Amino acid sequence: MPGGKNPFLFYVVYGRVDFTQSLSRSKYRCTEIPDGIEVMSYGPQVHPDVVSRFRNGYVWDQFAAADAKFAAAIKAQDNCLVLRGEISDPPTLNYLRNVIGFLTFCLDAGGVAIYDLQILKWWTPSDWRSRILAAGSSALHDHAVILLSEEAGGTQWIHTRGMRKFGRPDLSIHNVLPQDAAAVVELCNRFIEFFALGGIVAEGQDIRMGSLPSGLKCFYWGDEDDPDFNNAHIEIAPADGA
Repeated sequence: MPGGKNPFLFYVVYGRVDFTQSLSRSKYRCTEIPDGIEVMSYGPQVHPDVVSRFRNGYVWDQFAAADAKFAAAIKAQDNCLVLRGEISDPPTLNYLRNVIGFLTFCLDAGGVAIYDLQILKWWTPSDWRSRILAAGSSALHDHAVILLSEEAGGTQWIHTRGMRKFGRPDLSIHNVLPQDAAAVVELCNRFIEFFALGGIVAEGQDIRMGSLPSGLKCFYWGDEDDPDFNNAHIEIAPADGA
């Protein structure tokens, strides 16, 4: 940074996947597992702690409280696949298409859920197929998430997660007034699509959007060790307040 880095993907499939089934290239639009991606299987005899690892903590507790039935189905599994890795300077989004196809095959071959660690989301098989596989390139916005957090004084912190999948920084805008929230969310959506398709923003780039206050600029902050993003991010702030 600034600019772009290699995309990084991290997914977990829960359930016992039957790899004796054949993976249809045409059905799943998957021609290969991209170079740099590792697929590791864990179960009762192979590091069972990994199987339990993603079913603990704040994110899991919030999810389980919101969808107890789905959480119970995941909790009943004693096997998982972890797919993760970095793709070196890909010229297209084919790497993501291939991974989506492979993950869909895993669901069809016995998987019961996909956990997307980049956006901290648990996918049901039906939602994954309809919103990710079937939507194709129009699903770009489902690979990232826009989060709104309350701040002291009645403002909001609006920020994203998931842009590391595209080798791009996430976004952060603090002190958002209620009347500006919708415009900031629109700004984030514009950036998500721009970044996913390979766009790059320069340090100090001006934000020009009629529905937002003038004087906002882009500043590169942080790195992958930042727990709020697990990624570098762009802080959008006034020039004198970054």
